[in-house]
Parts: sequence; structure tokens; C-alpha cells
Amino acid sequence: MRWLIAVLVFHFVAALGFAAEEGEALKARLTQQAKEWDRAIVRKDRAGIEGNIGEGFRHIGPNAEVSDQVTFVSDLLSPDLTIDPYTVEDLDIRIHGEIALLSGTTKMTGTYQGKPFKSHYRYVDIYHLENGRWVVINIQVTRVGE
Repeated sequence: MRWLIAVLVFHFVAALGFAAEEGEALKARLTQQAKEWDRAIVRKDRAGIEGNIGEGFRHIGPNAEVSDQVTFVSDLLSPDLTIDPYTVEDLDIRIHGEIALLSGTTKMTGTYQGKPFKSHYRYVDIYHLENGRWVVINIQVTRVGE
């Protein structure tokens, strides 16, 4: 009987270790996917931007404005907007089944209608596993005071 308990405990501990490794691998994959999406935004790569967006997408901006996928993508691709390359700080990824929350802070610079801008914000991107693919379904940003 003791050997059976020992085997069960061993398999339980091994399964926990496997689940943690699987979670870390998923976090690494989502981190890379988010970086590629950020690069697509800076390049104004429509296919790269839209390819990361899922059904029913919405964006909640820093002034509580809400936009859908069409408006979000259109705003990013506007010839009036140029975004400099940026990095995400304090990236945190939390996975809850088929939902992943990616949050962090970004200091963004660029130009809008020829005038320079700076913004510092905290965000959360909500990803959902759709048909075997992780896609962003909701973004919310909040300004960080200077």
C-alpha cells in the first residue's frame, strides 16, 4: 500500500511540475506574440495588427472612450500618426484557462499631425484562446501621471 501512495504522490508532484513548465512556455509564447504585435503597430502593418485581434474586440482608451476593431485599426494606420519604437515595462502575464491577461506600462512617443507627443500609460490586454490561437479581445489603457 505504501508503494502505491508513493507512486501516486510522485505522479502528482510530476504533474504539477509539468503544468508549471507548460505555463512558463505559454507565457514566453504570449510575450513574443505581444512584442511582434507592438512591432506591427509601429510599422503600420495592417495584416500583423489585425491578425492578433479576435472576435468582438474592443478598446477602452485613457479617456474612457470605447472603440471597435475597425476604429482601433483605422486610428493606428492613420497617416497623421507615427509611433516610435517602444518597450513594455513591468510585463505581467496571468493565465486563467482560455483567458490570459497581459499588463504592463509603456512610455510612448511619436508624432500626431506633425506634432510630437509623449504618453505614459498602464494597460491590460485580454487574450482569449480561439480555435487554437491566442488573440486579443479587449484592451484598456490608463494614463500614468508624470
